[in-house]
Amino acid sequence: MNDSKINQKTSPIAYSCYYTQNREGEQFAAQHVLSFQISGILTLNNGNKEYVFNPGDFRFIRRNQLIKFIKQPDPNTAFQSISIYLTQEALRDYSIQYNQKTSLIKSPETEMVLQLKEVPLLKSFMNSLIPYINEDHLITEDLQTLKVNEAITILLQCNPELKDILFDFNEPGKIDLEAFMKKNFHFNVQLDRFAYLTGRSLATFKRDFQRIFDLSPSRWLIQKRLQEAYYQIKEKGKTPSEVYLEVGFEDLSHFSFAFKKQFGLPPSKV
Repeated sequence: MNDSKINQKTSPIAYSCYYTQNREGEQFAAQHVLSFQISGILTLNNGNKEYVFNPGDFRFIRRNQLIKFIKQPDPNTAFQSISIYLTQEALRDYSIQYNQKTSLIKSPETEMVLQLKEVPLLKSFMNSLIPYINEDHLITEDLQTLKVNEAITILLQCNPELKDILFDFNEPGKIDLEAFMKKNFHFNVQLDRFAYLTGRSLATFKRDFQRIFDLSPSRWLIQKRLQEAYYQIKEKGKTPSEVYLEVGFEDLSHFSFAFKKQFGLPPSKV
């Protein structure tokens, strides 16, 4: 199995390949990503909606969101996908070079994960990257830049509505902390990440959190995750091994210890 950037750790071009088993996890999408599903099935869930991508599908993932994923190999072939990370630096350089700016009118809300239509330009672009994967050719920094700019140009031609998303360099604004945390408590990320996504410094996040919930963030997160786990096991019939990652715990033993401490019995006895 592998999940790596092509040839260089700093490369914006990433190739994922898994042969024998599903891989589940979560990540913070810090940058916009353009991806192509070569084989296997990818399932994404950002807390609002689940998205399923099959072989041949193209997707655009917006930056600054938390995502859970399942990478599922096909019975006869590996899970394979290729992604282009569109960094803020690359997009700023592109906007200056080609005089691209967002419109003054605020664009309507767009889904955070978009399935793109299959068009010849997108397909040929992704196909142009396959030889580098199969033959392990060196992709120089200059070629990486050309490929990223090509990806941006194709996205703008095929999906003009993405312009206001690609060239919006604002950081997350201050949002409803209570609503955000109730929706995203099951993501296992550091408190500073939650603070950033709610438009706050870490100190302000902790102060606002204590005022709203009358608990520290760490204590509230443990209680909320355990309550959800108890519900999933008792009412939905799920096993502890199915639940612990889903609700935001890193490992089964820590989950079982915390569960028994909270409810007086191990999760296997519910």
